[in-house]
Amino acid sequence: MERIKESFLVSPFFVFFLIHSMQIGVGILGFQRIIAKSAGYDSWIAVILAGAAVHVIVWMMYKILNDSKGDIIDVHKEVFGKWIGGFFSLLFVVYLMSLSITVLRTYIEVVQVWMFPELNAWVFSFFALALTYYIILGGFRTVTGISFFSIVLPVYILLLVFFPLEFAHVRNLLPILSHSFTEIAQATRDMTLSILGFETLFFFYPFIKNPKSSQKWAHLGVLATTVLYLITMITTIMFYSSGQLDKHIWATLSMFKTIVMPFVERFEYVGVASWFFIILPNICISIWGASRGIKKVFSVQQRKVLLFILPVVWVASSFLKTRQGIDKLNEYMSSFGFYTVFVYIPILFVLTLVIRKVRKNK
Repeated sequence: MERIKESFLVSPFFVFFLIHSMQIGVGILGFQRIIAKSAGYDSWIAVILAGAAVHVIVWMMYKILNDSKGDIIDVHKEVFGKWIGGFFSLLFVVYLMSLSITVLRTYIEVVQVWMFPELNAWVFSFFALALTYYIILGGFRTVTGISFFSIVLPVYILLLVFFPLEFAHVRNLLPILSHSFTEIAQATRDMTLSILGFETLFFFYPFIKNPKSSQKWAHLGVLATTVLYLITMITTIMFYSSGQLDKHIWATLSMFKTIVMPFVERFEYVGVASWFFIILPNICISIWGASRGIKKVFSVQQRKVLLFILPVVWVASSFLKTRQGIDKLNEYMSSFGFYTVFVYIPILFVLTLVIRKVRKNK
């Protein structure tokens, strides 16, 4: 097991911010329309079910990590051996890079549609990734600090709960369970892209002081995410008719239009601009995890790995030009994430249990 200096470790309660900040990104801006296609006004049930599923996966992850000698790279080596384990670790690296590309490109599209149609994606992504490089060079504690401030600073999101309620229709929530279990299950799966990110725990676990004690904070982070998505979904259901919801790609941003203040005429502009602070930890933690994974697999310096990963993310995030292409990227990432989180992790959980039990008996 790699020994990490005490000065690089973070307190267990910071896991709350690391998990929560990774799950809240561009997904919350427009997840409502996606899941409402399957479950309509019962979509809030899908949010609860998705949150419950994440709690189960987080519990499995801690079971895997608590009895390991490090992070997911070490677990793969323990279960599959050096070569096959290294291959699975590299797949996780690709997954994290894909996640950062999806978040960055989707946010750029939001800025282009809502604020600056002529914004050059190459230029914006270059400066965003330059900032990411600077943050990651500061070490994991700096990355954790960004996660903390990304939650504390944009507290204005709480306004979303109150302002649209002036135009809400509570009867939209009725009748409850008007959709089949299959439709609600499909909507739960469609929530995947919005709740991804917590699996980065596999990489930063060794950087937590007394990591076993951080499990309650991880579950609290997931709970906070679920509650925020649930409140947003219920507010959206009461605010929009089914026909309106189907036409709003970014329903959350559209609700920002109801916020009227004497000093801000277009509050949605404030929302889009300051949302960069919310998506920044998504990019930083994902790229930090990917660079650390390659560092451990190939035994190279993390700084040098970053100089390889960042240009790849830059080119990939700037390559997509059309709305259809970005939609496809989100669909592929949703499927990639679903199979990684809800299929592969349970399989890995069972394998680690069996292998450790056999070795213990021997």
